[in-house]
This record gives sequence, structure tokens and C-alpha cells, in this order.
Amino acid sequence: MEQVVFFVINTGMTTETSPLGRQPTVLDYLSPTQFKFGIHQLPKVEFFTTEANIPDVTLGELVLPTPFKQIPIVGDQVTFGNLIVTFIVDENLENYISCHNWLIGIGFPKEREQFTDFRSNTSNTPTAGAGGNTDIGKVGKPTADRSFYSDATLTVLTNKNNPVLEVRFEDLFPVSLSSLNFSQSAEDVQYLTATIDFRYKIYTMHTLDT
Repeated sequence: MEQVVFFVINTGMTTETSPLGRQPTVLDYLSPTQFKFGIHQLPKVEFFTTEANIPDVTLGELVLPTPFKQIPIVGDQVTFGNLIVTFIVDENLENYISCHNWLIGIGFPKEREQFTDFRSNTSNTPTAGAGGNTDIGKVGKPTADRSFYSDATLTVLTNKNNPVLEVRFEDLFPVSLSSLNFSQSAEDVQYLTATIDFRYKIYTMHTLDT
């Protein structure tokens, strides 16, 4: 009687490394329309928001010089892109004016009262206290600036409107607000939208249980 010998070849593959074990279990795709945006400083903007982004992240690099090719190595500075929000302007321009007032309050292009009025009255997080200096070389109390910043949250939803991710922005402030262009030559009514760009301290991602 002939003997049949079987050889078992160990490929070294585990569930984590085999192609079948690494296939995704959820094949649903992310929809660009499933999101909510909230910002404390601009409540009338968040309701009319039509577009928002998760900003890009860039890691810098260092270059190691050699007599031949320069060798890139890992850097240690991360740069975050701008948060860009587009919203429909309401008929009374209330949400557009609130963005405009925030920028003007920070920059006070006409008089210092624009700065203090926004800080003490207009902002949704007002702070009091005069602060500042009264004479050259004299150190006064620091001016509280918390009212010029705001936190914001971009919530990503599933196709069933379940929240799966929160992107939380800390200490953001506006750096630009787009213009509004009116025209009598428009054939169809296209409601005006505006875009506001924000800078911020940092953003973090938080996965939610669905």
C-alpha cells in the first residue's frame, strides 16, 4: 500500500495580515451632505450652514544634508489648514452682520470703542474690565480677550443621521469674510451665500458610539 504524505506550508499569515481578514466589514460610504455645524459665537450662522470642512493637516520635515542626496526626516511642527464655512445669508442679513461685527471688533479699523463694545456687549461671551495702559512705560492690567474667540463643533452623520464623529475646534476666530454680489441680470433666483474663514488653536476628532 502506498503512503500519501501531505505537507502543510506555514505562510505566516494571521487574521491581521491575510487579505481576507483585512477586508472592511462596513461598506457604506460617507455622504458630503450628512453633517451638522455648531458655533457658539454665531448661532444664526450655524442654522444656515451649507458647507464646512475638516481642515487639512501638514507635517513639516527636516532635511539632513549629505555630500550626495539630501535626506528628508520627520519634522516636529504640524500646520492646520483653515476652517472654511459657507452659509446662506438670511433676508435681513443678520447672520452676515454678526460675522462682520466679529471681524470689525477684533480689528477696530475706525476707533478703539469698536474693540471694547464688541468685547463687552456684542460678543456672546462678553468680558468686562478696561485693562490696557494709561501711560507710556506704565504696565496696566491685561485686557481680557476671551470674548474674541469661540469653540465650534462639526458633527459627521451616517446615512441614517446617526452621529459618528465630532471634530471639535478650540479658540477659533475669523480671518476673512467673503463679499456679497448683487445682480439684476440673474435669470433664476439664486440665494446669496457667504464664506467665512477661521483660524484656531487646534482641532481634535472624537469618535461617537452609534
